[in-house]
Amino acid sequence: MTSPTKAELRAELLRARRKVTNEARERQATALTAHLAEIAAPGRTVCAYVPVGSEPGSLALLDELVTLGARVLLPVAQHDDEDVPLPLLWGEYRPGNLVVARHGLREPAPPWLPADAVGGAAVVLVPALAVDRTGVRLGRGAGFYDRSLRSADPAALLVAVVRDEELVDRLPADPHDVRMTHALTPGRGVVPLGE
Repeated sequence: MTSPTKAELRAELLRARRKVTNEARERQATALTAHLAEIAAPGRTVCAYVPVGSEPGSLALLDELVTLGARVLLPVAQHDDEDVPLPLLWGEYRPGNLVVARHGLREPAPPWLPADAVGGAAVVLVPALAVDRTGVRLGRGAGFYDRSLRSADPAALLVAVVRDEELVDRLPADPHDVRMTHALTPGRGVVPLGE
């Protein structure tokens, strides 16, 4: 029996996420937010994201990072002339200052910081469909984060944000995949990976 491909896993995980009720998503977002003090601290820069659709997280999570004293940077997705994803730019999060962007994303309004701004972050919260115990992350397949995380500080916490059941034993990996150091789940909190 062959293992499922990344595309098959993505489809399966997205189907499962669509079945999660709004109430359950809100409970999970609240639980994720309660774990932030484990990784955020005053003066730390945290790269985070604005969740889209069924992605775990919330704007309240971003607000809590600010309340904890962190400087919060959010990704800005850009493409080259041939529509190939580029490394993410970054913008400082200010509540109420998000704009609608391509693919239904919400991003910080300009001015933006260059792609290498991720190198100043102590923590990078990364959206994921799943992550395995060795740190392999399954994203949506565009490659924005794999292109961007190469510029992260080697000491930074790279944290895949997933639902509890999306922390799995093994996922297929490619050589270009950037491994996560931790997972953040609603029920388990911050979980070290790759140990």
